[in-house]
Amino acid sequence: MTPKTFKIKSFGCQMNVYDGERMAELLGAQGMSVAAESEDADLVVLNTCHIREKAAEKAYSDIGRLRREDGSKPLIALAGCVAQAEGAEAKRRSQMIDIVVGPQAYHRLPEMVAEAVRGARPVDTDMPAISKFDAMPARRRANPSSFLTIQEGCDKFCTYCVVPYTRGAEISRPWNDVVTEAEALVDAGAREIVLLGQNVNAWSDGDRGLAHLIRALAKIDGLERIRYTTSHPADMTEELIAAHGEVEKLMPYLHLPVQSGSNRILNAMNRSHTAETYLAILEKMRAARPDVALSGDFIVGFPGETEEDFEATLCIVDAVRYASAYSFKYSPRPGTPAATMEDQIPREIMDDRLQRLQERINQHRLAFNRSKVGVHTKVLIERKGRLPGQMIGRSPWLQSVHVEAGAQPGDIVSVTLVAAGPNSMTGAERQKVAA
Repeated sequence: MTPKTFKIKSFGCQMNVYDGERMAELLGAQGMSVAAESEDADLVVLNTCHIREKAAEKAYSDIGRLRREDGSKPLIALAGCVAQAEGAEAKRRSQMIDIVVGPQAYHRLPEMVAEAVRGARPVDTDMPAISKFDAMPARRRANPSSFLTIQEGCDKFCTYCVVPYTRGAEISRPWNDVVTEAEALVDAGAREIVLLGQNVNAWSDGDRGLAHLIRALAKIDGLERIRYTTSHPADMTEELIAAHGEVEKLMPYLHLPVQSGSNRILNAMNRSHTAETYLAILEKMRAARPDVALSGDFIVGFPGETEEDFEATLCIVDAVRYASAYSFKYSPRPGTPAATMEDQIPREIMDDRLQRLQERINQHRLAFNRSKVGVHTKVLIERKGRLPGQMIGRSPWLQSVHVEAGAQPGDIVSVTLVAAGPNSMTGAERQKVAA
C-alpha cells in the first residue's frame, strides 16, 4: 500500500537537518503528510550520522523499536551517512530495512518508496557529479533561522574522519542556485540564513568565494542575519575575515574547529594547520571583528595522545577563550587510517580528559556570557519558552536568550542582556524590530 504519512528522524550534523527538511518537502510534494510520531507513520526515514559510533548504533537501535505489538512495521528507509557507508550490508544487518539511500541520492526517495511498495528493497549509494538539488521542489516554508546547504563533501582526508567516504569530494553549488534558494527562504519567512557545508568556507564558483557570496546575500531585502558553518582553517581566506568586519548582516560568530592543541597530534590527524597558524587566524579575526564569539571542535584520546599533548589542548582553550565549543572522545571509524593506528587510548583515560576539557571550556563559556551582561543587542525570536509569556531567541553571538516579550517567532526584538548562565542568557525587552 502506498504510504500516506511519514516521519523523518535526523541524527548528527546540521546538514542532516537540512537534508531531512528537503526529504520532507519531496514526500510532501507526493501528497504525503507528516505523522506526529514514528509509530503512527506509514513510512519512517532514519537520516543517519556516521561520524561517531554511538550515532550509528542508535539508528539501528531505533529500527528495532519500530516493530509494532501486532508484528507489523512501517516502511523503513535508512538514509544519510550510515546508509552510504554500509550500503546493501545495512539490509543484511537489519532485515526490517526496506530502503537504503545515501546523502547524494535522497532526491530519488519518492521513486525508491514506490519500488519498495512493489516489493523491491532498493539501494542507492551513488555519488553522481550532477547536483541532486536540481530535483528538489521550491522552498515554500522556512523557519526564522533556516539552513541552506551550499557545499558538500571534503577533500581534506583527516585520518579520523569518514566524511570524504560518505559525502564524497568537495562540490560547491552554483552561485545562482544558492542565491535563488536564499531568496525563496526569505520569501517563506526566514530572517536568518545559516550557510552549511562540510567545509563551507571552501565554497567557490569560478573566482568567487564565500566572502563574495555573503556580500551578495546581504543585499537580499528581508534577510537580517547570515551565518556559516562548519569551516576549515585551510580555507579561512583574508577576504572572508575582512567580510566579518565589513558586512553588517554577517553575525559576529565563527565556528572554526582545531581538534587538538598539540602539533604532533594535528600532524597525525592530517590537519593542515598547526596550533600557531590556527591562533594567527583567530588573531586576524578578532582584529577584523573585536566582539566575535569563537567556537571550536575538539577530539580527546586520539591514538598516541599523551598527557603532554592533552595539556597543549587545554592551553589553546585558555588562549582562545572560546564562547562555546564541542568536544568528543575519539571514536574509531572503520576504513579510516586512525582506526588501525597503534597506541589506541584506553576508554577511562579518554573519559577523564574529556571531563577536564569540558570543565575548562565551560569556564570560558560562562565568562563570555557574563561579559555580555548589560549589553544592548537584538535577539531573533525562534520559539516559545516553557514559562507563560516567555520567548527564546538567539543573540548575534548565538547565545540562547530567554525574554518575556510580546513577540512571535521571526520577530527581532531589541533587548538588554541582564543575566548570564552557563548555557543561556536572560534579556529584558526594549523594543521589537518590525518584520
